[in-house]
Amino acid sequence: MKRVIPRVAAEQDIDQTVDYYTDQAGDDVARAFVDAVRDAYRAIGERPGAGSTRYADILRTEGLRTRKLGRFPYLLFYIECDDHIDVRRILHARRDIPAFLAGGDED
Repeated sequence: MKRVIPRVAAEQDIDQTVDYYTDQAGDDVARAFVDAVRDAYRAIGERPGAGSTRYADILRTEGLRTRKLGRFPYLLFYIECDDHIDVRRILHARRDIPAFLAGGDED
């Protein structure tokens, strides 16, 4: 199993989403979102090649893959590296994904 390392932007995405769910739907839903993120981390650590390459083609970013977060309308974006999984962002599926990912390699 490969180690999963989220970038700062991905951690901020999680924090913002947890805050949103806490305010709008309560602590139980926010905790369920965190559990979905943990489950996705475990899954991509075990089988990194299973994610979709749809956005790799759209953004011309070699190796970029996505995984849906269980029942939540969020996508986890990651790239498999030699010794770890680089989690780039965790974004709502209805956002302008290309715009959010276009300049997100600074951290």
